[in-house]
Amino acid sequence: MTHFIKNVFGTIKGFFFTVRCPYCGSVIELAKNSCDKCRKKFPEMPLVRYATGGYICTSPFPYEKIFRNAVINFKFHNCGIYAEPLAHEMVRAIKDVYCDKDFDIVTCVPMHKDTLKERGYNQAELLARECAKLLGVEYADLLAKTKKNKTQHSIKAAERAKNVIGVYSPIDKNFIKGKRILIIDDIITTGSTLGECARILNKCKCGEICCCTLCTSLLV
Repeated sequence: MTHFIKNVFGTIKGFFFTVRCPYCGSVIELAKNSCDKCRKKFPEMPLVRYATGGYICTSPFPYEKIFRNAVINFKFHNCGIYAEPLAHEMVRAIKDVYCDKDFDIVTCVPMHKDTLKERGYNQAELLARECAKLLGVEYADLLAKTKKNKTQHSIKAAERAKNVIGVYSPIDKNFIKGKRILIIDDIITTGSTLGECARILNKCKCGEICCCTLCTSLLV
């Protein structure tokens, strides 16, 4: 697609669609991923946590204020269109923290089919696909959620590790073997969900596993 065609397409898209800031909802220019006011609140450095099992996880934002608002709208208010601008900030953190790593596969924390039917999309998958595209890395579904457990935010932190045991299964063990994998999710709180996904992938003899989430909860 030539530069001219891109400009024409962008003009047409901007005419028919109102683009809003994912963090505050204000109208923004088509080429921007956030409004200038919200961008001034972005942390200068990515946050780093560890999921259960010692798997490193980076996030561009804390789960609070405008960033919490973005997650809630993205997940529950049919704002899947926010995946692209949010992924841009995740990739910023990925390139900073994992600058010495070349991933083979980007994947996501899977959603149970019943939940997917209710919500209409898996927010982690949308983020993962956009991150993969921006990184120039293949996206693949590596895990399936075969058991519908309680939602993690609805139970106490001490119960979350037990709640995810036996929930996830590998889709293709041979495909996973030897791959360096980046797992994407929307939020890390205790790290139990990401840790369990990583543990299952590790059992399939994959290579290194790293994680990235849009936000990290500072209150566990």
